[in-house]
Amino acid sequence: MIDGHGDDAYKLGHTITSNFSSNVYPSVDLSGLKAHLCAQMDGISSYPEPEPYTLEAGLAERHGVSSQQVCVTNGATEAIYLIAQAFRRSQTAILMPTFSEYADACRMHGHQISSLYSLQEPLDEKIEMLWVCNPNNPTGEVHCKEMLEVYIQQHPRVCFVIDQSYEYFTTKPLFSVFEAAQFPNVLLLHSLTKRYAIPGLRLGYITADESLLAHLRTHRMPWSVNQMAIEAGLYLLRHDVLTGISMDDYLKETARLRDALQASGCIEVWPTDTHYMLACLRFGKASALKAYLVREYGLLIRDASNFEGLDDRFFRVATQTKQENDKLIKAIMQWMSE
Repeated sequence: MIDGHGDDAYKLGHTITSNFSSNVYPSVDLSGLKAHLCAQMDGISSYPEPEPYTLEAGLAERHGVSSQQVCVTNGATEAIYLIAQAFRRSQTAILMPTFSEYADACRMHGHQISSLYSLQEPLDEKIEMLWVCNPNNPTGEVHCKEMLEVYIQQHPRVCFVIDQSYEYFTTKPLFSVFEAAQFPNVLLLHSLTKRYAIPGLRLGYITADESLLAHLRTHRMPWSVNQMAIEAGLYLLRHDVLTGISMDDYLKETARLRDALQASGCIEVWPTDTHYMLACLRFGKASALKAYLVREYGLLIRDASNFEGLDDRFFRVATQTKQENDKLIKAIMQWMSE
């Protein structure tokens, strides 16, 4: 799926003026962070900590847990592959449709994979690991915290991997780090990349029970998190980084965008609990719509046809500014009329 993610403007040959394909909200004031990293540039001449102990300690203090309950990774993606490696050859279920890297990582490490489409479905007694994206990518759905808690308690022999990379972009209740760490069978994934719009730095972390993370650490490679990423993480722990919009306003704008797309009569939009949404064309292909929007308007959406369980009519968009959203709505209406 390396070539199948969003934010693929680099291979399209057109200037993109508004990027709806990435779930990273771009309006974050990173001027202070950039200045700090420039001042720390001499650090690239030395090896970083073999494991990012200092940043792990800072995150642990922030969340009120032990530093042994925090494992910083080179983005949430490294966390996903590290978990798949540490529990190689497991009988694994994945709640679908969802982020493809869970299945890709598990296949790489010999897991036997099955798909689950609802937490109401009975879980096969052979299952040893279950992956849940919450909020889910690409649907934007947040699974009920209380239901998840009951499900975890009902399956004490299953290791639950709960990816909360988009936890900052919903008002629905989610597990806190402290709450999830009380379970001996829950690995919680977090993304500083998503929170602070720094995908180029690759910075994420896992929180869990100490014994569960101790097992993971035996499989991680040294120096996987570079010096600039560690410096960025430490800076972000010490300083507030301002976004250009309040979360309440952002989610209201998301609801407005969703309603406008739904009102076209030609698009079905799934309910969402966060800032991105999954849409399905009633006619035509998402790839054709994507190509048209890039060519005629410089707008980029995410063709979602390569998510398991979806077909070539599906696409995903992440809310931008009101002006950009209005431009997208108008452009899609124009495509439908041609």
